[in-house]
Amino acid sequence: CSSLAIGTTTGYRLFSLSSVEQLDQVHESNEIPDVYIVERLFSSSLVVVVSHAKPQQMNVYHFKKGTEICNYSYSSHILSIRLNRQRLVVCLEESIYIHNIKDMKLLKTIMDTPPNTTGLCALSINHANSYLAYPGSATSGEIALYDGNTLKTACTIPAHDGPLAALAFNSTGSKLASASEKGTVIRVFSIPGGQKLYEFRRGMKRYVNISSLVFSMDSQFLCASSNTETVHIFKLEHLTDSRPEEPPTWSGYMGKMFQAATNYLPAQVSGMMSQDRAFATVRLNISGQRNICALSTIQKLPRLLVTTSDGHLYIYNLDPQDGGECVLIKNHSLLGSGKTEENKENDLQPPVPQSYAATVARQSTVPSTSTMPGYSEDGGALRGEVIPEHEFATGPVCLDDENEFPPVSI
Repeated sequence: CSSLAIGTTTGYRLFSLSSVEQLDQVHESNEIPDVYIVERLFSSSLVVVVSHAKPQQMNVYHFKKGTEICNYSYSSHILSIRLNRQRLVVCLEESIYIHNIKDMKLLKTIMDTPPNTTGLCALSINHANSYLAYPGSATSGEIALYDGNTLKTACTIPAHDGPLAALAFNSTGSKLASASEKGTVIRVFSIPGGQKLYEFRRGMKRYVNISSLVFSMDSQFLCASSNTETVHIFKLEHLTDSRPEEPPTWSGYMGKMFQAATNYLPAQVSGMMSQDRAFATVRLNISGQRNICALSTIQKLPRLLVTTSDGHLYIYNLDPQDGGECVLIKNHSLLGSGKTEENKENDLQPPVPQSYAATVARQSTVPSTSTMPGYSEDGGALRGEVIPEHEFATGPVCLDDENEFPPVSI
């Protein structure tokens, strides 16, 4: 939620999302044409790129130094890539590859996965658990949950009747949201147990293709966008959780009435009654385009960001108390020309690219202690997690160098 990466016909671009009024371009590369996957490791200099010219090859770059760290080729087209500070996951149609991001070694290959033509998968950004979710069936909505650290299957979750269309973890990896190809119901499960926590109805009139599902960093909100003009934001709360000292409200009273009624109703009916309507919505001025959403805090205020496939970034204000219709405050074009952030700060010539061998030969700064405290992207919930020494094996990627890979700012 702090930066945006886009692939274009000429290469790729990276933007900083620290300001509403100004869109700062951090980096632009025109070395590889027709980029259809570009993934940046949080706010670091590590970026992974796949192009239509070589759809079976993944290229890993340190974009600030202008160096290629490594590249890997696979047996079929790469459909998606996910990464956190521990793992890099490459998803093909019928297999998934898990790499140790510190040295790019292949740790595990999950073979013969159900046909996954869209490359649907989700990886927890919290490296303390590194949970991976992907479709467990091509015909039903079963989710396969895999522990990316222990490299073992955690559980399977029967989430929907129809095939899956979207998956998303919250920032700590304790919740997983899912939607099926029908797109009418969104469910949230506890991780790793797989118990259903919430169920939201996006709509009943028509089936939609949900293209983006994302939690806010504090896990209070869940956003869903589709090929329609409406973006839905749901609030993760239980009416029955209100404390006794809080003043009673009509909605709280009715919520308790419905909750009591569900004990006497058939499961199918009670399930319908427990579903919540959207807390907030956005009506886009376009329909039928694929888009990606994010819930972020920019300049200390909650914002909804919507990026559309025609190259625009829309920024909306979100009222965290009352919800309702979100207000559009800025529209940026992502395809216009602009000076990069790097060159604005110091008008220097771009760095001379180094060879892969020279990159690997750099002195390792790995501490000799048996363990060291991990990074904390989750705002402190898991601060001080201990990472084994072998995870910091000597290799081309020095993720423990804070000057090279600055910690994430939430």
